[in-house]
Amino acid sequence: MEASYWCVVALAVVAFLLWMRLRGLEYVLVHQRWVLVCFALLPLSAAFDVFSRLRTSLILRMRSAPLQHTRRVQHVQQQVLKWREDRTRTPMCTGRPGWLTISLRVGKYKKTNYKIYVNLMDILEVDTEKKMIRVEPLVNMGQVTARLNPIGWTLPVVPELDDLTVGGLIMGTGLETSSHKYGLFQHICLAYELVLADGSFVRCSEKENPDLFAAVPWSYGTLGFLVAAELRMVPALHFVRLHYMPVHGRTALCQALERESGPTAGHDFVEAIVFSADKAVVMTGVMTNDPEPGKVNCISRYWKPWFYKHVEGFLREGRSAVEYIPLRQYYHRHTRSIFWELQLYPLWLCPFKLPPGRGMVHPAGQAEAMYVDVGAYGNPQAEGYVAQGTTRRLEAFVREHHGFQMLYADCYMKCHEFWQMFDPHLYQEMRQRLACQEAFPEVYDKICKAARH
Repeated sequence: MEASYWCVVALAVVAFLLWMRLRGLEYVLVHQRWVLVCFALLPLSAAFDVFSRLRTSLILRMRSAPLQHTRRVQHVQQQVLKWREDRTRTPMCTGRPGWLTISLRVGKYKKTNYKIYVNLMDILEVDTEKKMIRVEPLVNMGQVTARLNPIGWTLPVVPELDDLTVGGLIMGTGLETSSHKYGLFQHICLAYELVLADGSFVRCSEKENPDLFAAVPWSYGTLGFLVAAELRMVPALHFVRLHYMPVHGRTALCQALERESGPTAGHDFVEAIVFSADKAVVMTGVMTNDPEPGKVNCISRYWKPWFYKHVEGFLREGRSAVEYIPLRQYYHRHTRSIFWELQLYPLWLCPFKLPPGRGMVHPAGQAEAMYVDVGAYGNPQAEGYVAQGTTRRLEAFVREHHGFQMLYADCYMKCHEFWQMFDPHLYQEMRQRLACQEAFPEVYDKICKAARH
Protein backbone atom coordinates (compact mmCIF):
# COMPACT_ATOMS: atom_id res chain seq x y z
CA MET A 1 0.00 0.00 0.00
CA GLU A 2 2.77 2.41 0.93
CA ALA A 3 4.70 1.54 -2.23
CA SER A 4 1.60 2.20 -4.34
CA TYR A 5 1.08 5.54 -2.57
CA TRP A 6 4.60 6.73 -3.32
CA CYS A 7 4.32 5.46 -6.88
CA VAL A 8 1.22 7.63 -7.37
CA VAL A 9 2.99 10.61 -5.76
CA ALA A 10 6.00 10.12 -8.04
CA LEU A 11 3.78 9.95 -11.12
CA ALA A 12 1.97 13.12 -10.01
CA VAL A 13 5.28 14.94 -9.51
CA VAL A 14 6.52 13.82 -12.93
CA ALA A 15 3.24 14.91 -14.54
CA PHE A 16 3.45 18.29 -12.81
CA LEU A 17 7.04 18.80 -13.96
CA LEU A 18 6.13 17.83 -17.52
CA TRP A 19 3.17 20.20 -17.40
CA MET A 20 5.44 23.00 -16.17
CA ARG A 21 7.95 22.26 -18.91
CA LEU A 22 5.22 22.27 -21.53
CA ARG A 23 3.78 25.50 -20.13
CA GLY A 24 7.25 26.96 -20.21
CA LEU A 25 7.78 25.76 -23.77
CA GLU A 26 4.41 27.18 -24.78
CA TYR A 27 5.33 30.53 -23.24
CA VAL A 28 8.63 30.62 -25.11
CA LEU A 29 6.99 29.68 -28.42
CA VAL A 30 4.27 32.32 -28.05
CA HIS A 31 5.98 35.21 -26.25
CA GLN A 32 9.69 34.65 -26.89
CA ARG A 33 9.55 33.24 -30.39
CA TRP A 34 12.77 35.06 -31.30
CA VAL A 35 14.64 32.31 -29.43
CA LEU A 36 13.31 29.66 -31.82
CA VAL A 37 13.78 31.93 -34.83
CA CYS A 38 17.36 32.95 -34.03
CA PHE A 39 18.74 29.63 -32.84
CA ALA A 40 16.79 27.14 -34.95
CA LEU A 41 14.84 28.52 -37.90
CA LEU A 42 17.43 30.99 -39.17
CA PRO A 43 20.34 28.49 -39.17
CA LEU A 44 18.15 25.86 -40.85
CA SER A 45 16.95 28.42 -43.40
CA ALA A 46 20.51 29.53 -44.13
CA ALA A 47 21.62 25.92 -44.60
CA PHE A 48 18.70 25.25 -46.94
CA ASP A 49 19.52 28.38 -48.97
CA VAL A 50 23.17 27.32 -49.33
CA PHE A 51 22.10 23.85 -50.45
CA SER A 52 19.64 25.31 -52.98
CA ARG A 53 22.23 27.67 -54.44
CA LEU A 54 24.84 24.93 -54.75
CA ARG A 55 22.30 22.67 -56.41
CA THR A 56 21.23 25.39 -58.85
CA SER A 57 24.83 26.22 -59.71
CA LEU A 58 25.70 22.56 -60.31
CA ILE A 59 22.69 21.93 -62.54
CA LEU A 60 23.40 25.13 -64.49
CA ARG A 61 27.01 24.09 -65.13
CA MET A 62 26.03 20.55 -66.12
CA ARG A 63 23.16 21.84 -68.27
CA SER A 64 21.12 18.87 -67.11
CA ALA A 65 17.82 20.65 -66.38
CA PRO A 66 16.22 20.17 -69.85
CA LEU A 67 16.98 16.45 -69.84
CA GLN A 68 15.63 16.01 -66.31
CA HIS A 69 12.58 18.11 -67.14
CA THR A 70 11.12 15.59 -69.60
CA ARG A 71 11.49 12.78 -67.07
CA ARG A 72 9.92 14.86 -64.29
CA VAL A 73 6.93 15.85 -66.41
CA GLN A 74 6.39 12.20 -67.29
CA HIS A 75 6.44 11.41 -63.57
CA VAL A 76 3.68 14.00 -62.99
CA GLN A 77 1.66 12.43 -65.81
CA GLN A 78 2.13 8.95 -64.33
CA GLN A 79 0.83 10.15 -60.95
CA VAL A 80 -2.26 11.67 -62.56
CA LEU A 81 -2.91 8.48 -64.56
CA LYS A 82 -2.54 6.47 -61.34
CA TRP A 83 -5.20 8.72 -59.74
CA ARG A 84 -7.52 7.98 -62.67
CA GLU A 85 -6.84 4.24 -62.49
CA ASP A 86 -7.62 4.18 -58.77
CA ARG A 87 -10.98 5.79 -59.59
CA THR A 88 -10.74 7.84 -56.42
CA ARG A 89 -13.12 10.76 -56.05
CA THR A 90 -10.66 12.67 -53.88
CA PRO A 91 -9.55 15.79 -55.78
CA MET A 92 -5.89 16.25 -56.62
CA CYS A 93 -3.52 18.94 -55.37
CA THR A 94 0.24 19.49 -55.40
CA GLY A 95 2.21 17.67 -52.73
CA ARG A 96 4.43 20.63 -51.92
CA PRO A 97 4.81 20.80 -48.10
CA GLY A 98 3.63 23.89 -46.26
CA TRP A 99 7.08 24.73 -44.87
CA LEU A 100 8.31 25.37 -48.42
CA THR A 101 5.68 28.04 -49.06
CA ILE A 102 6.09 31.68 -48.10
CA SER A 103 2.50 31.99 -46.86
CA LEU A 104 1.64 31.33 -43.22
CA ARG A 105 -1.77 30.02 -44.29
CA VAL A 106 -1.52 26.36 -45.27
CA GLY A 107 -4.54 24.84 -46.99
CA LYS A 108 -6.40 22.19 -45.01
CA TYR A 109 -7.11 20.41 -48.29
CA LYS A 110 -3.45 19.32 -48.29
CA LYS A 111 -4.34 16.80 -45.58
CA THR A 112 -7.22 15.17 -47.45
CA ASN A 113 -6.65 15.64 -51.20
CA TYR A 114 -4.73 13.25 -53.42
CA LYS A 115 -1.18 14.62 -53.58
CA ILE A 116 0.68 14.94 -56.88
CA TYR A 117 4.37 15.71 -56.43
CA VAL A 118 5.55 18.34 -58.89
CA ASN A 119 9.27 18.65 -58.10
CA LEU A 120 10.15 21.09 -60.86
CA MET A 121 12.52 23.83 -59.71
CA ASP A 122 15.04 24.62 -62.46
CA ILE A 123 15.65 27.22 -65.15
CA LEU A 124 15.37 25.42 -68.48
CA GLU A 125 16.39 27.98 -71.09
CA VAL A 126 17.46 31.59 -71.56
CA ASP A 127 17.04 32.86 -75.13
CA THR A 128 18.32 36.43 -75.55
CA GLU A 129 17.31 36.53 -79.22
CA LYS A 130 13.69 35.72 -78.45
CA LYS A 131 13.93 37.70 -75.19
CA MET A 132 12.48 34.74 -73.32
CA ILE A 133 13.29 32.61 -70.29
CA ARG A 134 11.68 29.18 -69.84
CA VAL A 135 11.41 27.97 -66.26
CA GLU A 136 9.83 25.27 -64.12
CA PRO A 137 7.07 26.32 -61.70
CA LEU A 138 9.10 26.15 -58.47
CA VAL A 139 11.82 28.46 -59.77
CA ASN A 140 11.81 31.51 -57.51
CA MET A 141 12.55 35.16 -58.09
CA GLY A 142 15.94 34.86 -56.41
CA GLN A 143 17.00 32.23 -58.95
CA VAL A 144 15.72 34.31 -61.85
CA THR A 145 17.48 37.54 -60.90
CA ALA A 146 20.70 35.68 -60.04
CA ARG A 147 20.68 34.14 -63.51
CA LEU A 148 19.53 37.10 -65.59
CA ASN A 149 20.88 40.27 -63.98
CA PRO A 150 24.60 39.42 -64.39
CA ILE A 151 24.11 38.92 -68.15
CA GLY A 152 22.19 42.18 -68.58
CA TRP A 153 18.59 40.95 -68.58
CA THR A 154 15.64 40.92 -66.22
CA LEU A 155 11.92 40.23 -66.06
CA PRO A 156 9.65 43.23 -66.62
CA VAL A 157 7.91 42.36 -63.32
CA VAL A 158 9.98 40.93 -60.43
CA PRO A 159 7.90 40.57 -57.22
CA GLU A 160 9.92 41.60 -54.16
CA LEU A 161 10.48 38.49 -52.06
CA ASP A 162 13.15 36.20 -53.49
CA ASP A 163 11.34 32.98 -52.43
CA LEU A 164 8.19 33.72 -54.46
CA THR A 165 7.83 31.07 -57.16
CA VAL A 166 6.82 31.43 -60.79
CA GLY A 167 4.01 28.93 -60.32
CA GLY A 168 2.58 30.78 -57.36
CA LEU A 169 2.78 34.11 -59.16
CA ILE A 170 0.93 32.70 -62.17
CA MET A 171 -1.68 30.55 -60.44
CA GLY A 172 -2.17 33.18 -57.75
CA THR A 173 -0.90 36.59 -58.70
CA GLY A 174 2.10 38.86 -58.43
CA LEU A 175 3.05 42.45 -59.06
CA GLU A 176 5.94 44.81 -58.54
CA THR A 177 6.74 48.50 -58.64
CA SER A 178 7.16 48.16 -62.42
CA SER A 179 3.55 47.02 -62.77
CA HIS A 180 2.35 50.53 -63.63
CA LYS A 181 4.19 49.90 -66.93
CA TYR A 182 3.82 46.16 -67.47
CA GLY A 183 0.79 45.01 -65.48
CA LEU A 184 0.62 41.90 -63.32
CA PHE A 185 3.04 38.97 -63.46
CA GLN A 186 0.63 37.11 -65.75
CA HIS A 187 1.01 39.85 -68.35
CA ILE A 188 4.70 39.06 -68.90
CA CYS A 189 3.96 35.36 -69.54
CA LEU A 190 4.30 34.09 -73.11
CA ALA A 191 3.22 30.48 -72.66
CA TYR A 192 2.26 27.85 -70.09
CA GLU A 193 2.83 24.10 -70.12
CA LEU A 194 0.41 21.95 -68.09
CA VAL A 195 -0.53 18.39 -67.26
CA LEU A 196 -4.33 18.15 -67.37
CA ALA A 197 -6.81 16.04 -65.43
CA ASP A 198 -6.62 13.20 -67.97
CA GLY A 199 -2.82 13.06 -67.72
CA SER A 200 -2.22 14.71 -71.08
CA PHE A 201 0.37 17.41 -71.69
CA VAL A 202 -0.62 20.73 -73.27
CA ARG A 203 1.09 24.00 -74.17
CA CYS A 204 -0.93 27.20 -74.37
CA SER A 205 -0.23 30.76 -75.48
CA GLU A 206 -2.12 33.65 -77.04
CA LYS A 207 -2.15 31.72 -80.36
CA GLU A 208 -2.08 28.11 -79.14
CA ASN A 209 -5.01 27.03 -76.95
CA PRO A 210 -5.79 30.72 -76.19
CA ASP A 211 -8.81 30.00 -73.99
CA LEU A 212 -6.75 27.94 -71.58
CA PHE A 213 -3.97 30.53 -71.69
CA ALA A 214 -6.43 33.24 -70.60
CA ALA A 215 -8.00 31.05 -67.89
CA VAL A 216 -4.83 29.83 -66.10
CA PRO A 217 -3.91 33.02 -64.13
CA TRP A 218 -5.63 33.18 -60.70
CA SER A 219 -6.94 29.60 -61.18
CA TYR A 220 -4.88 28.37 -58.21
CA GLY A 221 -4.02 24.99 -59.68
CA THR A 222 -7.63 24.01 -60.37
CA LEU A 223 -7.35 23.57 -64.16
CA GLY A 224 -4.18 21.49 -64.30
CA PHE A 225 -0.63 21.18 -62.99
CA LEU A 226 1.75 23.84 -64.28
CA VAL A 227 5.02 22.21 -65.35
CA ALA A 228 6.76 25.09 -67.18
CA ALA A 229 6.29 28.71 -68.23
CA GLU A 230 7.88 31.05 -70.76
CA LEU A 231 8.43 34.60 -69.54
CA ARG A 232 9.34 37.78 -71.36
CA MET A 233 12.72 39.40 -70.68
CA VAL A 234 13.85 43.02 -71.04
CA PRO A 235 17.35 44.56 -70.90
CA ALA A 236 18.62 45.43 -67.41
CA LEU A 237 21.03 48.08 -66.14
CA HIS A 238 23.15 47.85 -62.99
CA PHE A 239 21.52 50.35 -60.63
CA VAL A 240 18.18 51.89 -59.73
CA ARG A 241 18.21 55.66 -59.19
CA LEU A 242 15.65 55.86 -56.38
CA HIS A 243 14.01 59.15 -55.42
CA TYR A 244 12.40 59.33 -51.95
CA MET A 245 9.60 61.92 -51.54
CA PRO A 246 7.84 62.34 -48.15
CA VAL A 247 4.19 63.36 -48.50
CA HIS A 248 1.60 64.48 -45.93
CA GLY A 249 -2.14 63.98 -46.30
CA ARG A 250 -4.16 61.48 -48.28
CA THR A 251 -4.97 63.90 -51.08
CA ALA A 252 -1.30 64.67 -51.65
CA LEU A 253 -0.48 60.96 -51.59
CA CYS A 254 -3.14 60.08 -54.17
CA GLN A 255 -2.09 62.95 -56.41
CA ALA A 256 1.57 61.93 -56.20
CA LEU A 257 0.84 58.28 -57.09
CA GLU A 258 -1.37 59.29 -60.00
CA ARG A 259 1.21 61.74 -61.30
CA GLU A 260 4.27 59.54 -60.91
CA SER A 261 2.70 56.36 -62.34
CA GLY A 262 1.49 58.07 -65.51
CA PRO A 263 3.12 57.26 -68.86
CA THR A 264 4.65 60.72 -69.23
CA ALA A 265 6.53 60.48 -65.92
CA GLY A 266 8.94 57.95 -67.39
CA HIS A 267 9.64 55.95 -64.23
CA ASP A 268 10.59 52.28 -64.24
CA PHE A 269 9.43 51.80 -60.63
CA VAL A 270 6.75 53.48 -58.50
CA GLU A 271 5.59 52.63 -54.96
CA ALA A 272 4.62 54.23 -51.66
CA ILE A 273 5.03 53.15 -48.05
CA VAL A 274 2.40 54.60 -45.70
CA PHE A 275 3.53 55.01 -42.09
CA SER A 276 0.36 56.54 -40.59
CA ALA A 277 -3.05 57.79 -41.68
CA ASP A 278 -1.54 60.94 -43.21
CA LYS A 279 2.21 60.31 -43.63
CA ALA A 280 3.91 58.38 -46.41
CA VAL A 281 6.97 58.23 -48.63
CA VAL A 282 6.54 57.93 -52.41
CA MET A 283 9.47 56.33 -54.24
CA THR A 284 10.19 56.50 -57.96
CA GLY A 285 13.05 54.78 -59.71
CA VAL A 286 14.76 54.44 -63.07
CA MET A 287 17.44 51.98 -64.11
CA THR A 288 20.88 53.42 -64.84
CA ASN A 289 24.52 52.47 -65.29
CA ASP A 290 25.85 55.80 -64.04
CA PRO A 291 25.49 56.28 -60.26
CA GLU A 292 26.57 59.55 -58.71
CA PRO A 293 29.70 59.24 -56.57
CA GLY A 294 28.94 58.77 -52.87
CA LYS A 295 25.26 57.96 -53.37
CA VAL A 296 25.36 54.18 -53.83
CA ASN A 297 23.52 52.33 -51.04
CA CYS A 298 23.97 48.54 -50.86
CA ILE A 299 20.84 47.95 -48.84
CA SER A 300 21.15 44.16 -48.57
CA ARG A 301 24.19 44.22 -46.27
CA TYR A 302 23.39 42.51 -42.98
CA TRP A 303 24.24 45.58 -40.91
CA LYS A 304 21.87 47.79 -42.91
CA PRO A 305 18.43 48.60 -41.44
CA TRP A 306 15.38 46.92 -42.91
CA PHE A 307 14.45 48.80 -46.04
CA TYR A 308 11.15 50.18 -44.80
CA LYS A 309 12.88 51.51 -41.67
CA HIS A 310 15.46 53.17 -43.90
CA VAL A 311 12.63 54.77 -45.88
CA GLU A 312 11.00 55.98 -42.68
CA GLY A 313 14.15 57.94 -41.89
CA PHE A 314 13.46 60.32 -44.79
CA LEU A 315 9.97 60.93 -43.40
CA ARG A 316 11.33 61.73 -39.94
CA GLU A 317 13.89 64.10 -41.42
CA GLY A 318 11.28 65.65 -43.71
CA ARG A 319 13.50 65.66 -46.78
CA SER A 320 13.60 64.25 -50.29
CA ALA A 321 16.68 62.33 -51.35
CA VAL A 322 18.21 60.31 -54.18
CA GLU A 323 20.16 57.04 -53.83
CA TYR A 324 21.53 54.48 -56.24
CA ILE A 325 20.74 50.89 -55.31
CA PRO A 326 22.19 47.84 -57.11
CA LEU A 327 19.40 46.40 -59.24
CA ARG A 328 19.16 42.94 -57.67
CA GLN A 329 19.27 44.41 -54.16
CA TYR A 330 16.44 46.76 -55.10
CA TYR A 331 14.33 43.86 -56.38
CA HIS A 332 14.67 41.98 -53.08
CA ARG A 333 14.61 45.00 -50.76
CA HIS A 334 11.80 43.61 -48.58
CA THR A 335 13.11 40.04 -48.30
CA ARG A 336 15.05 40.51 -45.06
CA SER A 337 12.06 41.99 -43.22
CA ILE A 338 9.53 39.60 -44.82
CA PHE A 339 7.72 42.86 -45.37
CA TRP A 340 6.71 43.89 -41.85
CA GLU A 341 4.50 41.11 -40.58
CA LEU A 342 4.89 42.05 -36.91
CA GLN A 343 3.60 45.63 -37.31
CA LEU A 344 0.25 47.20 -37.92
CA TYR A 345 1.90 49.90 -40.04
CA PRO A 346 3.18 50.56 -42.62
CA LEU A 347 0.98 49.84 -45.62
CA TRP A 348 2.39 49.18 -49.07
CA LEU A 349 0.91 50.93 -52.12
CA CYS A 350 1.81 49.79 -55.63
CA PRO A 351 0.04 51.13 -58.73
CA PHE A 352 -0.50 48.68 -61.59
CA LYS A 353 -2.22 48.77 -64.93
CA LEU A 354 -4.81 46.16 -65.82
CA PRO A 355 -5.51 45.60 -69.52
CA PRO A 356 -8.80 44.16 -70.78
CA GLY A 357 -8.99 40.39 -70.92
CA ARG A 358 -11.14 37.26 -70.64
CA GLY A 359 -9.88 35.56 -67.48
CA MET A 360 -10.91 35.82 -63.85
CA VAL A 361 -9.43 39.31 -63.45
CA HIS A 362 -9.88 42.23 -65.83
CA PRO A 363 -11.28 45.79 -65.68
CA ALA A 364 -15.02 46.27 -65.33
CA GLY A 365 -15.10 47.96 -68.75
CA GLN A 366 -13.31 47.19 -72.00
CA ALA A 367 -10.58 49.78 -71.52
CA GLU A 368 -7.28 49.49 -69.70
CA ALA A 369 -7.47 50.79 -66.13
CA MET A 370 -4.99 51.76 -63.41
CA TYR A 371 -5.37 50.11 -59.99
CA VAL A 372 -3.47 50.43 -56.72
CA ASP A 373 -2.48 47.37 -54.70
CA VAL A 374 -2.86 47.99 -50.95
CA GLY A 375 -0.75 45.61 -48.89
CA ALA A 376 -1.61 45.26 -45.20
CA TYR A 377 0.60 42.68 -43.49
CA GLY A 378 0.34 41.16 -40.03
CA ASN A 379 -2.43 41.21 -37.40
CA PRO A 380 -3.71 44.64 -36.28
CA GLN A 381 -3.32 45.27 -32.55
CA ALA A 382 -6.08 47.87 -32.24
CA GLU A 383 -8.40 47.43 -29.28
CA GLY A 384 -11.69 45.83 -30.28
CA TYR A 385 -10.40 44.67 -33.67
CA VAL A 386 -12.34 41.67 -35.01
CA ALA A 387 -10.77 40.09 -38.08
CA GLN A 388 -13.87 38.61 -39.68
CA GLY A 389 -16.12 41.67 -39.39
CA THR A 390 -13.44 44.13 -40.47
CA THR A 391 -12.28 42.02 -43.40
CA ARG A 392 -15.81 41.45 -44.64
CA ARG A 393 -16.42 45.21 -44.67
CA LEU A 394 -13.21 45.67 -46.66
CA GLU A 395 -14.21 42.92 -49.07
CA ALA A 396 -17.60 44.54 -49.63
CA PHE A 397 -15.91 47.88 -50.32
CA VAL A 398 -13.56 46.27 -52.83
CA ARG A 399 -16.45 44.55 -54.65
CA GLU A 400 -18.44 47.77 -54.83
CA HIS A 401 -15.46 49.53 -56.43
CA HIS A 402 -14.75 46.70 -58.91
CA GLY A 403 -11.50 45.73 -57.23
CA PHE A 404 -9.95 42.37 -56.42
CA GLN A 405 -8.54 40.61 -53.40
CA MET A 406 -5.23 38.76 -53.67
CA LEU A 407 -5.83 35.01 -53.34
CA TYR A 408 -3.17 34.56 -50.65
CA ALA A 409 -4.98 37.00 -48.34
CA ASP A 410 -7.55 36.11 -45.69
CA CYS A 411 -10.88 35.63 -47.48
CA TYR A 412 -14.12 35.75 -45.47
CA MET A 413 -16.41 36.07 -48.49
CA LYS A 414 -19.20 33.63 -49.21
CA CYS A 415 -18.93 31.74 -52.49
CA HIS A 416 -21.47 33.91 -54.32
CA GLU A 417 -19.70 37.05 -53.07
CA PHE A 418 -16.37 35.71 -54.34
CA TRP A 419 -17.79 35.25 -57.83
CA GLN A 420 -19.19 38.78 -57.74
CA MET A 421 -15.61 39.97 -57.34
CA PHE A 422 -14.13 37.70 -60.03
CA ASP A 423 -15.33 36.75 -63.52
CA PRO A 424 -16.33 33.05 -63.49
CA HIS A 425 -17.35 32.61 -67.13
CA LEU A 426 -14.21 31.45 -68.93
CA TYR A 427 -12.91 29.69 -65.82
CA GLN A 428 -16.07 27.60 -65.40
CA GLU A 429 -16.21 26.89 -69.13
CA MET A 430 -12.66 25.52 -69.04
CA ARG A 431 -13.45 23.46 -65.94
CA GLN A 432 -16.27 21.81 -67.88
CA ARG A 433 -14.27 21.39 -71.07
CA LEU A 434 -11.26 19.83 -69.29
CA ALA A 435 -13.29 17.60 -66.93
CA CYS A 436 -11.95 19.28 -63.80
CA GLN A 437 -15.00 18.89 -61.56
CA GLU A 438 -13.83 15.71 -59.82
CA ALA A 439 -10.12 16.19 -60.51
CA PHE A 440 -9.60 19.54 -58.77
CA PRO A 441 -11.44 21.63 -56.18
CA GLU A 442 -12.70 25.05 -57.24
CA VAL A 443 -10.65 28.16 -56.55
CA TYR A 444 -12.97 29.31 -53.76
CA ASP A 445 -12.72 25.95 -52.01
CA LYS A 446 -8.93 26.36 -51.79
CA ILE A 447 -8.64 30.00 -50.73
CA CYS A 448 -11.59 30.76 -48.42
CA LYS A 449 -10.89 31.17 -44.71
CA ALA A 450 -12.57 27.88 -43.84
CA ALA A 451 -10.12 26.03 -46.10
CA ARG A 452 -7.00 27.41 -44.43
CA HIS A 453 -5.23 27.14 -41.10
